[in-house]
Amino acid sequence: MEAIEIKGLSKKFGDRYALRGVNLNVRSGEITAVLGPNASGKTTLLKCILGLVLPSEGEVRVNGRNIREGHDYRGDIGYMPQEPSFPENLTPRELLSLLSEVRRRDPAENVIRLVELFGLGDFMDRPVKFLSGGTKQKVSALIALTYEPSILILDEPTVGLDPVASSKLKEEIVSQKEMGKAVLLTSHIMSEVEELSDRVVLLIEGHLKLESSVRELKERTGESTLERAIAKLMEEGLD
Repeated sequence: MEAIEIKGLSKKFGDRYALRGVNLNVRSGEITAVLGPNASGKTTLLKCILGLVLPSEGEVRVNGRNIREGHDYRGDIGYMPQEPSFPENLTPRELLSLLSEVRRRDPAENVIRLVELFGLGDFMDRPVKFLSGGTKQKVSALIALTYEPSILILDEPTVGLDPVASSKLKEEIVSQKEMGKAVLLTSHIMSEVEELSDRVVLLIEGHLKLESSVRELKERTGESTLERAIAKLMEEGLD
């Protein structure tokens, strides 16, 4: 099932295209990684799906709903931004309380599980301004996962996490996929992408240049790792 359908998506900032004619489907029960150098359009793509940036052209559908026709679809998405930003004087518990009122759901059991998973028990009643960057990233993961969304959009999800927390988050991402969730992520850590992803797409200067399974990509290039496979294709040139 196609959880996200993107057709002819373009986004222009002034005279520059951040995205141009992107076509992409993100499927339920799969992890799709968006790769590309800096300023390739990765974060713009995620923000277009989330409705945080309005496309200049094209269509985005989330679980069959055109995102231009309302914001209800956002309830289907759990989002981890690259740099989490929360009201500094609120605690993680207060943040969840506010979100529960907006979403009209009480996810108490899932909160207990995730707080234990990420070791957040001692931080739930501490104002965000007193939390370290890594702890804020754990809170971001907690918020993204708490309401059991059918789609996860994760922008560099393990940045700032210690090895233990990173491993736990990656295990949780795979678990979510196995429950039939659609996962769309970005990461600059190729070993992590190879470990997690079923499919990869490559953006270059806003153009989608490649879409392939990790296995097919390595077979096509004869390389043993995803990083080497991507490097070889880029050296040879992508039309």
